[in-house]
Amino acid sequence: MSDTQASKLKVEEPLVPIFVMGKRYEIPASLTIQKALEYAGYQLVRGVGCRGGICGACGTVYRVPGDHSIKVGLACQTVVERDMRIAVIPFFPVNRKVYNIRDVHPGPEIFAQFYPEIMRCMGCNTCTKSCPMDINTMEYISAAIRGDIEKAANLSFDCVMCGLCTARCPGELAQYHIGILARRVYGRYIAPKATHVREMVGRVMQGRYEDGLRRLMATPIEELKPIYTKREIEPELSKDEWAPKSAENL
Repeated sequence: MSDTQASKLKVEEPLVPIFVMGKRYEIPASLTIQKALEYAGYQLVRGVGCRGGICGACGTVYRVPGDHSIKVGLACQTVVERDMRIAVIPFFPVNRKVYNIRDVHPGPEIFAQFYPEIMRCMGCNTCTKSCPMDINTMEYISAAIRGDIEKAANLSFDCVMCGLCTARCPGELAQYHIGILARRVYGRYIAPKATHVREMVGRVMQGRYEDGLRRLMATPIEELKPIYTKREIEPELSKDEWAPKSAENL
């Protein structure tokens, strides 16, 4: 059966009209905005990233009929709707403080020091409602205002820096930059040090793995493929004491 004959046997999916930057297109109703753009003939050269809602590179602003509000979402997650009006954001311009994390004093005033606009937060919760990762953004901003670095770091951990919270914030905060400041300060000054990482870095610096790496570099690619596919992988949700069966490469 040819591809043309096979395609005729498929049930045709209904098309819905959408408007991309003011231009009308007929698009299958089940597509995400990202796939709809490709279907319409756009070649995506940036903002595609993981295509699954993690990288945060495809921020999109849109309206739907019968609703006065401006909505935001990631193009890879958001499914098209009839007569949706879409504008893709290449990036959202915000001020980012430049600092050397080694010179930062991890005190409670650090957020107001680098991002004084944080004090304009009105607690409206628009940032939380805008977040495609369902992060309680307002809660970690509130923690930052109180100087609670650890809580701000933990609550903002899943942020993908898409900027949709910033695009909607009436206080004009750069929430995701505040969150990453919290995580950097927490990781350097507050979180318990990972002793096993230091031990592993020491082994690398001692040249313990040089011979093994050189053998791999000299191995033909066809021999490398089965080595890679048969390698022992740490299982998901493994316990801290997990170790591979072979200690050859440790």
